[in-house]
Amino acid sequence: MQLYNTVLLKQLYVNIIFMEQEIKTDIILVDIINFSKLTSKQQLEIITFLTKSYKKVIERMLESSKMPLSTLILSFVSTGDGFYCILDPKLKGYGTFLGLSFNHFSEQIPHKYPYFQGIKVAVHTGCISRFTDILGNDNFIGDGLNDCSRFIEFKNFSISTVMISEEAYKELKKFLRYHPDFEKILFEREFKRSKVYKFYDKHQNEKRGYLVWLRKSGIINPPKFDFL
Repeated sequence: MQLYNTVLLKQLYVNIIFMEQEIKTDIILVDIINFSKLTSKQQLEIITFLTKSYKKVIERMLESSKMPLSTLILSFVSTGDGFYCILDPKLKGYGTFLGLSFNHFSEQIPHKYPYFQGIKVAVHTGCISRFTDILGNDNFIGDGLNDCSRFIEFKNFSISTVMISEEAYKELKKFLRYHPDFEKILFEREFKRSKVYKFYDKHQNEKRGYLVWLRKSGIINPPKFDFL
């Protein structure tokens, strides 16, 4: 029994050390509008459809970029009425493109499910920590996730826009310096950005961010694996 407890304490110590190693990266939060107002059957239908459809979209994007999934995404974390998509830190700045791609695809869903009212998408660059959950799987916590969720609270969301934090916008600009071909894509797709919005979250903390959108929306693949 004492040996078991010693091993358990050592494993717990390793997990704590691992958890304390913060990762700074892009976080995309997809939130289904008025999800709680749907029936249980509708909730299951739309979550199942979104999960399968986004998986196919991401697989196609990765195939074009010759990139394994683990190189693009660290994890998907369910929120019940949506999910967080956590990017690999090497792709900081691409989160805005992925958020815009998710938004574009969601515009096709009402044709299949008329009760679907759309999604809100927020992108933030922040810090997270990895830990091993009770089932032995990797999971994530941290201020980055919490801060990202605050941008979903912005009340002036418009159709086909994505809310990005100031931190995410800074990383987007850095990304474009390293990948000028993506700046050309934004120009061709007529990328637009609002003025900076300041608002207060439910804890009365000030948040600053931008609404961004593409006049010619579409899926934007990540950079080729060879360039990372």
